[in-house]
Amino acid sequence: MSKFKVGKLVSSLALAGVLLSSVLINPASASMANGGKFLGNIIAGSVPASFGTYWNQVTPENSTKWGSVEGSRNNMNWSQADTAYNYARNNGFPFKFHTLVWGAQEPGWISGLSAADQKAEVTQWIKAAGQRYPNAEFVDVVNEPLHQKPSFRNAIGGDGSTGWDWVIWSFQQARQAFPNAKLMINEYGIINDPSLTDQYVNIINQLKSRGLIDGIGIQCHQFSMDTVSVNTMNTVLNKLAATGLPIYVSELDITGDDNTQLARYKEKFPVLWKHSAVKGVTLWGYIQGQTWISNTHLLNSNGTERPALQWLRQYVQS
Repeated sequence: MSKFKVGKLVSSLALAGVLLSSVLINPASASMANGGKFLGNIIAGSVPASFGTYWNQVTPENSTKWGSVEGSRNNMNWSQADTAYNYARNNGFPFKFHTLVWGAQEPGWISGLSAADQKAEVTQWIKAAGQRYPNAEFVDVVNEPLHQKPSFRNAIGGDGSTGWDWVIWSFQQARQAFPNAKLMINEYGIINDPSLTDQYVNIINQLKSRGLIDGIGIQCHQFSMDTVSVNTMNTVLNKLAATGLPIYVSELDITGDDNTQLARYKEKFPVLWKHSAVKGVTLWGYIQGQTWISNTHLLNSNGTERPALQWLRQYVQS
């Protein structure tokens, strides 16, 4: 091959590399939301080919939960978590680590340890997560404190004098492990229950007074969203906004046949999206056969969009 052809080939490869790099780093322009708020979704074991077409924020579905990473003691498997994190970083999408302390998917082996060993293990876990993903933009520090308390909570402070010492301890550890991340709390059943919201706000304000929390997560799953009224939603959002902290809808899904789901999205999504305190919305799955609850999907298995997705795309782009 001549020097000219070699040079031309090298130039072509270099250009291809630049183009590929730009595609990998800046596909957010293809996603639906390009304003001040993100519209994200979850990644499970692999990244859906259509992810960047619609979404511009990443939350792992299960792969950053302690029970998934460290199913056997001192043997951590980060492979699927790395997939989600690296995809987010390569594409300039905010990544949320979900979650550090949660009773529902804690490792099975943790409950049988002594209190001292439990505390040492959860401390090690939080530090390892921070070292692995130092550029995570968000961290769900404690998930579902009102519903799913961890078995090891007494080892990390228990109720204590505040009623929530174990939560405060968890956030203190997370602040050290993730100094550059926004620390979040996350809970379900909030958007449709003002009285439960008051209990949630009590925990939030205790964390806020200590400078330990940066945002409030509300899950907004279908069991809360399908029948909630707009009035109740606004009451709850205003209660949360009164803390002065930003709100992030963390796990949104809405069910129904095509017409019912569309009507529910049209009525309720704007309440979340337009509220000044809500800074981002993350849906909990979108592909048929890959969501945890049937009929919450927005994209059919054949690649066609359900009416709610067609509407959602037009709504957020406008």
